[in-house]
Amino acid sequence: MSTAEQEKVHLLVVDDDDRIRSLLKTYLSQHNFRVSTASNAAKVRRLLKTLTFDLVVLDIMMPGEDGISLTKFIHETSTIPVLLLTARGEPDERIEGLRAGADDYLSKPFEPEELLLRIAAILRRQRIHTHDGSRLDFGPWQFTPATGELTGPEGRISLTDSEARLLAALAKRPGEAFSRTALSRDTSVAERSVDVQMARLRRKIEENQRHPQFLQTVRGEGYRLLARHAPEQSAP
Repeated sequence: MSTAEQEKVHLLVVDDDDRIRSLLKTYLSQHNFRVSTASNAAKVRRLLKTLTFDLVVLDIMMPGEDGISLTKFIHETSTIPVLLLTARGEPDERIEGLRAGADDYLSKPFEPEELLLRIAAILRRQRIHTHDGSRLDFGPWQFTPATGELTGPEGRISLTDSEARLLAALAKRPGEAFSRTALSRDTSVAERSVDVQMARLRRKIEENQRHPQFLQTVRGEGYRLLARHAPEQSAP
């Protein structure tokens, strides 16, 4: 990962140990990451409502809500990857963390360089997952998340940046419901504006906006995109 790319990455470091939290912030900042910190799960939940993060480095053993529970919350409400840290390395705990949705696991004590390499690997996988150029087909529509291009029977459809980001966020995991809060964080669209952007998208995509076929509302959860994945195809 280049220095320029790292400068755009916002990490959230969560550890109840003030010394470790400070050391990690200093070290990661020296490697050109933007770093915010939190000492407990309650603060993390508050920060997630107002800031956008690319990755959470999260200690498991914390007073109050532990890292496993917080990982489940992050996994269920967003697409932010999580790297778990722990002073214990028992297999059962690692498995529990991964089942909760963690992307990787690092036992304390660890070499700082290994932490950097694991962060880089997670971010690289995230970029490949999000920007691999794969096309999604739904009904007569084809959408390429990497470019934000939407085409249909009559050619390309003009999308605003906000509309394209919202559709791309839903396209990350077709069929899965995303909360308004998660969509707001992933798209940098204000949470109160998610419904407005969705209505605009539906006007451009859905034949019947009252009964959408593709951009569906999931009661009590948010929105989902019903689509099927299609491999890259060469232009005719």
